Amino acid sequence: MGKEISTLENNLSKYVGRSFCVSVSSGTDAVYLALKGIDIKPGDEVITTPLSWIATANAIKMTGANPVFCDINDDLNLDPTSVKKLINRKTKALLSVDYTGNMADYSELNKIVKEHDLKLVEDGSQAFGAEYKGQKCGSFGKVSAISHNPMKIFGGLGEIGSVFTNDEDIANKIEILRYNGTVNKEFLKYPSLNFRADSLNAAFLQNRLKRLPRLLKR
Repeated sequence: MGKEISTLENNLSKYVGRSFCVSVSSGTDAVYLALKGIDIKPGDEVITTPLSWIATANAIKMTGANPVFCDINDDLNLDPTSVKKLINRKTKALLSVDYTGNMADYSELNKIVKEHDLKLVEDGSQAFGAEYKGQKCGSFGKVSAISHNPMKIFGGLGEIGSVFTNDEDIANKIEILRYNGTVNKEFLKYPSLNFRADSLNAAFLQNRLKRLPRLLKR
């Protein structure tokens, strides 16, 4: 939690175009904390894609909620028509995964969440730097999660992730959850674990951010 963390968070939030960025220990943890940040609880259902790694379903399950898999389109992302068929009273959120660099149909997905009073969580780990209708990956939905695993487009030295939102309350909650649920290391607000990001990794990513346009072009 050195100064490199806050520097990276500030620059990533500017790059993506969101009010808040919270750095965490991995992309999987970013998805999990994004779900916790929007109060996904045991018994809830989260509609998501089956075309992802197991981390997607695990993050949902670890909140106590149940993943519900829907169909995908030819672009390998969530099919909005399939999503609509699966919504019921237990449905609380959609978890979209921008697969192999392709952005999901966020125009339709946002219409669905507004119509049914749901939350949209975007996992843009494989599409960081991409845009959908002029809007950058990581800026869609109520909250977005990005992995900076070395295999990803914007990868670090090891495991590290980011959570983006425009909601200050959600950002504050995730900041508390990443440090064992404590405020000022003393007052426990939520039972949680250690999801802090590494300062050395953050410094490395800060340097790579300057080179990201060249990397994306290549």
